[in-house]
Order: sequence, then C-alpha cells, then structure tokens
Amino acid sequence: MGEARGADHAGALDLSVVAPARDEAENVPALVDAVEKALAPAGFRFELIVVDDGSGDGTREALVALMPGRPWLRCVALRESSPAHAGGQSAAFHAGFRACRGSWVASIDADLQNDPADLPAMLALLERTGADMVQGDRSRARRDSWVRRQGSRVGRLYRRLVLGDRVRDTGCSLRVMRRELALALPLQLAGLHRFMPAVAAQLGYRVVEMPVAHGPRRAGETKYGLGLARAVPGFQDGLGVRWLGRRRRPVAWDEVGE
Repeated sequence: MGEARGADHAGALDLSVVAPARDEAENVPALVDAVEKALAPAGFRFELIVVDDGSGDGTREALVALMPGRPWLRCVALRESSPAHAGGQSAAFHAGFRACRGSWVASIDADLQNDPADLPAMLALLERTGADMVQGDRSRARRDSWVRRQGSRVGRLYRRLVLGDRVRDTGCSLRVMRRELALALPLQLAGLHRFMPAVAAQLGYRVVEMPVAHGPRRAGETKYGLGLARAVPGFQDGLGVRWLGRRRRPVAWDEVGE
C-alpha cells in the first residue's frame, strides 16, 4: 500500500516537493504556506509531501489540520519511527520519493531555511540545460552558525578528495531531480542523503548547481545532529559511497529477437 499511490500516478503532476520532518509542528504551517505561494501562481501541478519521521510534538496532527482545501498537501509517516527513534533523513526521503506522483521531484528542509520560491527558477534551469538534477548552493547566503559553516568546508574538501565530488554545497537539501533519478538513489542506506549529487553522477546523471537563498531556522532546533555526531558518520559514509561507486557495473540491456 505504501508505494502504490505514487507508482500508479507517476507523471500525473509536474512537481512533487518532499520535506522530511521530525518535531516540526511549529514550522509546517509556514512551510505549507510558502510552497503554495511559490508554486500555485506559476501554474504548476504540484504536491507537497511532508514525511513524519516519528515526531512527538504533534507535527502529523498539524499537517492533517492543514489539509482541508489543500488537495495537494500529503503526509507520509515512517512506520518504524517513533519519538524515541528516528528513521533519519535518508529513510524519510526514500519513503517520500516513492510516494511522489510528479515527473520532477524536489527535496527541501521543513524548517524553512530553504526557500520554496527558488523552485521555479530551478525547474527553468533544468529545462534550459537538459540536466537531470539541479543542486542548490547556499554558500553565498549561508545563515548558519560559524561551526556549521566550517564543518561544511571540511566536508566539501573531504568529498572532493574521496569521491571527486566538485559540487560546492552537497549539504543543501534544496534540489530538483528527475523522478527516475530520485527512485534510483539508494536512500534506504543511512546517511546517503548527504551524497545525492555524488551518487547521481556515479549513476551517469548530469548535475548542475544554482545559487539559492538561505535563512535562519524559524522555530525549534534541528533534530538530525550537529558537530561530531554528524561529521564522523559522514566521513564513514563517504568511504561507503566510494566503495559502492567502484563496485557498480553497467546493467542496461536490450532484448534481441526476430
């Protein structure tokens, strides 16, 4: 049941926006409003899928209360997540991408540090370039703490050395990609959301970058880890992504017959 809805209606919409949320009850009303203001006037056929990752603060209830009059708003809940144990952002994106009905899939943070108003320009860039993914680049407008900015610089150097990844701001959650690419990413593996552009390139897809806005968190605190709690697993995961890339083999095939 969990995967059927997206699969049955693939391509029925222009854009699916996916936002993982853990304890974001204070932020989801503003997120819903911002997505609507960004996409509805542009005439896009769109949906917003918020993935509840075991929230204990009423995030799910807040979303359900916002649904009347908004048929484009959906909530997907991770079955194995709870207030005591989060599935994580990779798992949340994996579930959200499979629920999508859009030809294009966007990822975004639920805390509104990403601005949905950038999405129309990102879609236009994809159309102009013929690329498969556009990755947001917050580096010129970063509104995070000094510690987080320095951590991003270290992570960027590490990815370049280990993966050959020259994408400037892989850590930015704001990106748009083809639905087939979103489904091909191995996000059932923890931590892979940090390497979406690198894995997309390994799979043979073309990635471009675009400067995007970045703002301060509106309310609450991040629930997905900071500092060493985030950095050490990130270094380990980078080695895993390199291993996966080296083990990957071409699997395209053609049927031959009379």
